[in-house]
Amino acid sequence: MRNSEAKENKMAVMPINRLILHMGVPMIISMMLQAVYNIVDSAFVANMKGTGEMALNALTLAFPVQMLMVAVGIGTGVGVNALLAKSMGQGDMEKAGKTAGNGVFLMAVIYGVFLLFGLFGTESYIASQAKNPVIAQMAAEYLQICCGCSFGILCFSLYEKVLQAAGKSMYSTIAQIAGALVNIVLDPIMIYGLFGCPEFGVKGAAYATVIGQITSALCGIVFHLKANKEIKNRLSYIKPSGRIIKEIYAIGFAAIIAQALMSVMTYLLNVIFIRIGENVVTAYGLYYKIQQFVLFAAFGFRDAITPVVSFNHGMGSRERVKEGVKYGLLYTLGIMMIGFIGLEIFAGPFTGIFGLSGETKALCISAMRIVSVSYIFAGANIAFQGIFQALDSGLESLVISVCRQFLFVIPAAYGFSEIVSSGMCGTWLVWTCFVIAEVLSVLIAVLFMKRVNKNKIMAMGEQAVFTQTALAD
Repeated sequence: MRNSEAKENKMAVMPINRLILHMGVPMIISMMLQAVYNIVDSAFVANMKGTGEMALNALTLAFPVQMLMVAVGIGTGVGVNALLAKSMGQGDMEKAGKTAGNGVFLMAVIYGVFLLFGLFGTESYIASQAKNPVIAQMAAEYLQICCGCSFGILCFSLYEKVLQAAGKSMYSTIAQIAGALVNIVLDPIMIYGLFGCPEFGVKGAAYATVIGQITSALCGIVFHLKANKEIKNRLSYIKPSGRIIKEIYAIGFAAIIAQALMSVMTYLLNVIFIRIGENVVTAYGLYYKIQQFVLFAAFGFRDAITPVVSFNHGMGSRERVKEGVKYGLLYTLGIMMIGFIGLEIFAGPFTGIFGLSGETKALCISAMRIVSVSYIFAGANIAFQGIFQALDSGLESLVISVCRQFLFVIPAAYGFSEIVSSGMCGTWLVWTCFVIAEVLSVLIAVLFMKRVNKNKIMAMGEQAVFTQTALAD
């Protein structure tokens, strides 16, 4: 595809406000459905007779590693996505094909790492957080299955981003829906032992999850082969290229750290909160999974911003890059406002789904209503990270991730937990650490954006002149 042909691509000619919505809405649905896996598992295991709350706690302990799988898979996928989109915008289809092929190689390597962890590392990891041996056993069994079959989520993470880079995000959404439906149907059957299936309990939740992920992966592969005709698929492209891999991670490393820091943050907060009480860990874990619906919606717009801005950056269209930044921020902030209002109003009904005890339920409601105040600032931070990744400013994106998910939140949480443990203040205080972290991080992100605008956007060549007919789609 030559550069003149690239301008016929909707990534080059569709008005930016429509393009981000056109790509972002399916991505939002896809990302929110990704959150369904953990929410559905939690809802069903929480209602297991006798051991429901312990099972919910077990899934909370396993959750950081699941997040880490998603972090490495999606982060690598984001690098493939942006490099693929940029290569297509430049008309370099040979490089685009090699980018997708090297993505396959990288996912195979990543799967090998998680398989080894599942075989040899899960019990030690769980023991570092759990005091209750029943909870520890359930968490280890759940995690071993998820790690051993992680090729499903990793494979889908790649082909989801490849489809999105080519402007075919609807296909990735369909694949995500297929996997989510399989998970939802299998969860009660395998957890409770319905229709002649053995009663697997917590292990049943893991089996249902990985089968759903494998379903999405298979759909993603089929859609890629059938719909992405412009991207060449050759076995020789899977051969690792140091140059391609370096470019993938020059973009994707910041996304991996951003996602992985969520995992590290959750693990460290589990360790901190257990000092206050086991029910605080359970409440935080459940709140975090509910919050994912809001955060993953913002991630959906971020993942639309990245290829749109990256494609037009590669094509040299300064005006379309500026519009991508503007509308990306507006849409992301809008959806976070909706999430804030929704959680403030429906905090009680959301927690009621999981059958929690009175104190744990009250803690979860308190977390929702306090932490959701940070959503507007979090939305801006998430959008800025996507913008920085698209403009080859991975370091700025990385710094924002470190600030909002480690540097500011962990020390505040630890200090507040000391105050709460001493009886000087209620548990509500620890939830404010998230608000503090997002506010401080967005101030830094705005400063970075001013510099990136000056050095990257304003330094681009003059906008390419498109006819009104081309812009009219």
